[in-house]
Amino acid sequence: MKTAIVFDCEFLCLEGSQRRFWCAAHDPDPVIAQIGAVKLGLEADFPIVDTFKAYVQPTDRYGNRYALDPFFTKLTGITEENIEAEGVALPDALTQVDSFSGGAQFWSWGKDELNMVAISCYVAGIQTPIAAHRFDNAVKLLLAAGMPVEDLAKTPSNKLADYYNVQHPPLQGHDALDDALSVSYTLQHLMKVGQLRPEVFDVT
Repeated sequence: MKTAIVFDCEFLCLEGSQRRFWCAAHDPDPVIAQIGAVKLGLEADFPIVDTFKAYVQPTDRYGNRYALDPFFTKLTGITEENIEAEGVALPDALTQVDSFSGGAQFWSWGKDELNMVAISCYVAGIQTPIAAHRFDNAVKLLLAAGMPVEDLAKTPSNKLADYYNVQHPPLQGHDALDDALSVSYTLQHLMKVGQLRPEVFDVT
């Protein structure tokens, strides 16, 4: 079955980091601490084939492990205990999610690959293992489905399924897998009702 990978990542922040573009002296580098991904079928009844979730050990540009700020933990639910017990090194996390993808295109609500691959790999001093052309912006898919531009601008990924009144299990905002599921449930719904053609996912 042809598939697409919908993914999301959570990256380090302090309160106000986004407003400051992570440029304050005390802001961490916006490296990732969690990756979530959904394998969405693009044929038949457009099933959710599988899911993936990984905690990533966030390190600074000197190789030291960042401590999680309480604001980040409150926002995402990610704790030091999660990172200590389940966190893997960045190269391992990227290898795992690439293997999970099976070579399918990655889609995120915006450009999460800039944090997942570009920034995180740059800070870690490693080569980017997943090429830029493997990623695309899921906002394009919603545009193709007719979502108004003004609504796109004010609807975060974790509110997208609710925007379309899609019934789904409870989801936690700012959890990477749950945010990816919110986008996936929406795309699945739009394909089922004929508002989005699977061919739109073909970027080659």
